[in-house]
Amino acid sequence: MPNARMPNAVRLEFCPDSLVQSNLSGAAFTGDWLWVAGDEACGLDRLRRLDPFGRETLRFGEARDFPLADLLDLPGAVGEEADLEGMAVADGFLWVVGSHGLKRKNAKPDRGHADNAKRLAKVTLDGNRRLLACLPIELDAKGEPCLVRKSGDGRRAMRLKGDAQTNLLTRALADDPHFGPYMAIPGKDNGFDIEGLAVDGRRLLLGLRGPVLRGWSALLEISVEAHGDQLRMAPLDDRGTLIRKHFLQLDGLGVRDLHFSGDDLYILAGPTMVLNGDIRVFKWPAARQLFADNREPVRFESALMESVPLPHGRGTNRAEAICALPLALSGGKARWLVLYDAPGADRKEGEHTVFGDLLRQE
Repeated sequence: MPNARMPNAVRLEFCPDSLVQSNLSGAAFTGDWLWVAGDEACGLDRLRRLDPFGRETLRFGEARDFPLADLLDLPGAVGEEADLEGMAVADGFLWVVGSHGLKRKNAKPDRGHADNAKRLAKVTLDGNRRLLACLPIELDAKGEPCLVRKSGDGRRAMRLKGDAQTNLLTRALADDPHFGPYMAIPGKDNGFDIEGLAVDGRRLLLGLRGPVLRGWSALLEISVEAHGDQLRMAPLDDRGTLIRKHFLQLDGLGVRDLHFSGDDLYILAGPTMVLNGDIRVFKWPAARQLFADNREPVRFESALMESVPLPHGRGTNRAEAICALPLALSGGKARWLVLYDAPGADRKEGEHTVFGDLLRQE
């Protein structure tokens, strides 16, 4: 029998060959089922709600993998990681977004100085990182939600038009005065790095971990529509605006995840670079209506409410995913699920079980 944790612990049990285990970066619910993504894989896992242990409130397990290569014609190689960083369930689709950023090789303690200097100078792009896609959710014969390439009612899995080097979003940003210069800088160097996704109809909000500009973090607002078997960016207004920019005052932190709860937008924020620093949740009241009414191409927003700080370790326990629990799972009370990348020993049990937190929604 496993050792039961505290009541706010959420137990996630993975299979030995699960695509996602210790690098959780996205979460979303379909009823009793939890979808999770990781930033070192090219797929998603679905977990079933199970009876909890001891005083623990929630337990999920019986993980099933859904490789993206089975659902989409990927822009990069099949085995290349997608660095999935944001997820959202809306209108029968599971939406996912990759970081879209470049990556820099890291120095290793077992390498010599010259070798590490070469590694630190090498910047690469995995083509699947530049992925923005919607995946149909369909119940199978057993009534279990599954991701499919094409559903029985005609919905299709689609991704934003592009290839392994660029897509419509990166092309639109190439000459942008705020973000264009950062497209050639690796994400973890305060370069361009998408880590949050929220969906409101055809409107998508993309939260940037970086760049943070003079302390201002950013959300990109875009609209997408189906065009054949691909997604295209659609104008946000009759002036042909493809991207609106929202600069947020998050005390110098970058966006790690986004989630709508009613009309309010909750923002998980943390350091933009590889730092052991504050991780907090901010609340933007009535944001959904503001996005619907706004016609300004660029806005600055400082009237955000700080909801709750989150724990973090040194190189471990980095909060990367936040989503609201369905009320049926939370006893009718507003609760958040928070999941962590690089879980420390205090958030692991054996090799295939990790723990998230259950928080009260403020």
